[in-house]
Amino acid sequence: MPWCGPCQRYFTPAALDPGDTCPVCGEPAEQADLAPGAGEPSEEDVRAPWHFWLVVVATVAYVGWRIVQLVGGAL
Repeated sequence: MPWCGPCQRYFTPAALDPGDTCPVCGEPAEQADLAPGAGEPSEEDVRAPWHFWLVVVATVAYVGWRIVQLVGGAL
């Protein structure tokens, strides 16, 4: 995939000007070697966002309170 260093952008091969130059700045584009999975984080790096855990805690608290109400109402 063609990469322009000064612009910090990837381009499709069809988007390049003749001579494989960047259409924005005119500098020659380099061929970036992207290994499969090189841009993907590993499973160890992937974490749930904090607001997901906030929703989980709120749901557990709500269901817990509803159980307390159910048990308290039966007595």
